[in-house]
Amino acid sequence: MKNPTNIVLIVADNLGWGELGCYGGGALLGAPTPQIDRLASQGLRLQNFNVESDCVPTRSALMSGRHPIRTGCLQSVPAGLPQGLTRWEITLAEILRQQGLATGHFGKWHLGDIPGRFPSDRGFDEWYGISRTSNESMFTSSPGFDASGVDIPYLMQGQVGAPSQNVKVYDLQARRSIDAELVDRSIDFLQRQHVKQRPFFLYLPLVHMHFPTLPHAEFAGRSRAGDFGDCMIEMDHRVGQICDEVDRLGIRDDTLLIFCSDNGPEFREPYRGTAGPWRGTYHTAMEGSLRTPCILRWPGHIAPARVSNEIVHVTDLFTTLAKVAGAEVPTDRVIDGVDQSAFLFGDQPRSAREGFLFYLKTELYAIKWLDWKMHLYWQPAVNDMRGKLESPYLFNLLRDPKEESDVSTANSWVWGPMLKMVRSFNDSCKIFPNIAPGAPD
Repeated sequence: MKNPTNIVLIVADNLGWGELGCYGGGALLGAPTPQIDRLASQGLRLQNFNVESDCVPTRSALMSGRHPIRTGCLQSVPAGLPQGLTRWEITLAEILRQQGLATGHFGKWHLGDIPGRFPSDRGFDEWYGISRTSNESMFTSSPGFDASGVDIPYLMQGQVGAPSQNVKVYDLQARRSIDAELVDRSIDFLQRQHVKQRPFFLYLPLVHMHFPTLPHAEFAGRSRAGDFGDCMIEMDHRVGQICDEVDRLGIRDDTLLIFCSDNGPEFREPYRGTAGPWRGTYHTAMEGSLRTPCILRWPGHIAPARVSNEIVHVTDLFTTLAKVAGAEVPTDRVIDGVDQSAFLFGDQPRSAREGFLFYLKTELYAIKWLDWKMHLYWQPAVNDMRGKLESPYLFNLLRDPKEESDVSTANSWVWGPMLKMVRSFNDSCKIFPNIAPGAPD
């Protein structure tokens, strides 16, 4: 297999499974997504791509190939407190840069906001964006806001070998324009690497559709679904801009392009999204939290208009992208991601993964194995915690996508393979102890 010259990874924020046209939403919800729909027609659309509980855990899993229970990246933490990946972790950007790829990060990082943990300290040649999250853009406009005890959020930039610097305050006005800036800088990065004839890894973690979901002025009123729909149309346009630039530069056949989301839809009104046929939102163990869109395009390697319901996990992107770039994954720690290249590129029909464990913070909430899902804790909606189950619920996701009918009594045989997965995971944690949240470098 020929190694890809370039890798483009676009990650939406809080985009639910059912919000794009190619996943059953789009125009049906008042916000067409023709650019992303076209991308899906050109490649592989995964229907069973799984992530972690919310922004920080998923981004840590993507960058490290390890479940957040191992890395201590369990949740978002306010500025000024220890957070993100310790410098002991080896990031995807680091191993790709070792293979000679130029590495650029433009967007939301959320894996460390102190010197030593910014993107330019963790394998990216350059970066621009926010080190934490977008709800901070509401700080300075909040009634009663007192700046005396709060770290003001900033858009930042940095280059490898130099300190990262504040560029401008990240307020509601900046929130409206940030994705346009991220795409402009990403296109500039693509053009510069193309002139140098240097292969690249572009990581573009967009801010849409994270609350406050506010569109750029050029997209205000474009949908029939208010600000949220306007932002969906804008996000679709931004993805199209990147796809068009890759095509314009003539590097389409040499570029593996991936679009996905970091977690399921937002649960807060008026920013609430939809997971389509699945139940729940992010911050839960329901399928609406775990499953998100994921589309891959690489002409000559990925057949167009392909659709699959095979299980793929976000940690698999780490291992798979390492493989296609010719890099070795670390061997001195547990890597949870599996190499999915043979499945994704059509050399084998089935995923290399049968299932995975899902931790929400420190507790094992659920286990997925093939078409089965077991819940050890029951929280069907955010803040609707029913507690640890004495007798776990078991659902068949093909027959019961809403996770409504417990079938554990007639299918207790499923416990066997699931508990073997748990035992194997626990054994690995004894050999390679988990890193505590907030651990210092």
